[in-house]
Amino acid sequence: MIKILLVEDNIKISENISEYFRKDMNVEAVYNGEEALECLYMFTYDVVILDLMLPEVDGMTVLKYISENLFNTGVIVLTAKEELGDKLKAFNLGANDYLTKPFFLEELRARINAILKSMGKISKPNLIEFKDMYIDMKTKSVYIDKVKLNINERLYSLIQYLMVNKGVLLFKEQIFENVCGYDSDASTEIIEVYVSRLRKALAPFGYDKYLITKRGMGYLLDESIGK
Repeated sequence: MIKILLVEDNIKISENISEYFRKDMNVEAVYNGEEALECLYMFTYDVVILDLMLPEVDGMTVLKYISENLFNTGVIVLTAKEELGDKLKAFNLGANDYLTKPFFLEELRARINAILKSMGKISKPNLIEFKDMYIDMKTKSVYIDKVKLNINERLYSLIQYLMVNKGVLLFKEQIFENVCGYDSDASTEIIEVYVSRLRKALAPFGYDKYLITKRGMGYLLDESIGK
């Protein structure tokens, strides 16, 4: 299992991130830079999620230690500091990515996955799986029981977004931004149309039951249905 060191002094943010990743990643949370350095000295992590404004020892010092001593550990800087100078300093010290608060947890997941793929730590970097359904990202094709689904580009983007965030309730606005784009002339109501069409494509395989609607909120793929 992928091992994450989360260095975040905001307890609520730390708890939310830990809960979000607990099913498929091992997250160890610490709340200051000194604890982070102790963990990094004693244990090995695949990715460090690192706040910059930390008590005891600041995040830049932790980042410098990682870049000088841990060559196979990815780092995502997660901070409220948006100044260009801070970003450039972080990247110059070896950060792989930089995400400013507030942020969506699914975006954090996508960035972690990108780092893991670039480092060769995901065994099937071009596949996303949900039960017996999988996406081949090279060909942008979706299969259930090895049968290819006949769906268009919009539905492909929708099912990919849902599968990457399986088990997570995605609000209609989030789905719209990721499937249609920020500059789309359509309204968020178009997502209801896309979800309806996706259900029809999944129905012959019985997979429409896993696409759950939370009325007035959004949608999710839930693999626990039927267990």
